[in-house]
Amino acid sequence: MEKLEEQIAHLTRTVEDLSDVIARQDNEIALLTRRVQMLMEREATREQDGGGGVVMGDERPPHY
Repeated sequence: MEKLEEQIAHLTRTVEDLSDVIARQDNEIALLTRRVQMLMEREATREQDGGGGVVMGDERPPHY
């Protein structure tokens, strides 16, 4: 009986630890999702303004 109680205590602790990890990961995912959304909005605004500023392949920069 003591062995079972010990195993239950360890399993309970493991479940609590995993729950904490999941909660932390959920917060991190939410933060990263917000940041990606902000970057996407910023890039969309930049594209609308026509000032992408990225030179592709053999394109000449505008000052040439």
